[in-house]
Amino acid sequence: MMLNLYQVDAFATRPFEGNPAAVVPLEAWLPDAVMQSIAAENNLAETAFFVPEGEGFRIRWFTPTVEVRLCGHATLASAYVLFQVLEWAADEILFESLSGPLRVTREESGLTLDFPAQPGGACEPPDSLSTALGVNPEAVLAAEDYLVFLDSQDQVAALVPDMALLSQLDLRGVAVAAPGRCHDFVVRFFAPGCGIPEDPVTGSAYTQLAPYWGEKLGKSRLRARQISPRGGEVTCELKGDRVRISGSAVLFLEGRIYL
Repeated sequence: MMLNLYQVDAFATRPFEGNPAAVVPLEAWLPDAVMQSIAAENNLAETAFFVPEGEGFRIRWFTPTVEVRLCGHATLASAYVLFQVLEWAADEILFESLSGPLRVTREESGLTLDFPAQPGGACEPPDSLSTALGVNPEAVLAAEDYLVFLDSQDQVAALVPDMALLSQLDLRGVAVAAPGRCHDFVVRFFAPGCGIPEDPVTGSAYTQLAPYWGEKLGKSRLRARQISPRGGEVTCELKGDRVRISGSAVLFLEGRIYL
């Protein structure tokens, strides 16, 4: 069996920026173990697989170690492949997923994801969280991930987390955010328990962060930057119980998988 493979830098305007994702279009699902092995072999934060379903596609995402319920950058990368490589004619793509229907629209400024908002709630964070990050947070909320808020961009940039401790947390990962100097907020994201020590740009994290910053700043449209070593620009727009997350993507690699 031969499968096409595309590697796309998502939330990027040029190669070596943003978050690389592998995209594998399928006509029918492979066994879960095979898809997990492909993701492990790719060794990227996420590998997305999609198959035709109804008027769109069903999409699934795998880290090198587990399947996840929602992934933003690999959805953006999948839409890029459909629009730019596979010549999807319409300006909107519907993906069915474990997190419900997800829409991606093609616009002049790039691609926009329409995802469900996941506001964080008050929580009693584990003691190991502050220890692992080496800081005392201003606030901590919990949704799919722990949301840690610090006072300044410099604090976020200076973090050197204890990945072994973070990998023992009970949620998917940790997003650490603060007001930005040139952006509404900046963020870094860590998920060593899912095989991702630091994620370059984490689209799904903004479904949790945008509601917080929108309320705090009194804004429905937000500019953010993920200040990982690769870095990436993200625009968020709050629309009721949805978050529109916009960014660009570039194709880095095309290849084939032989099974």
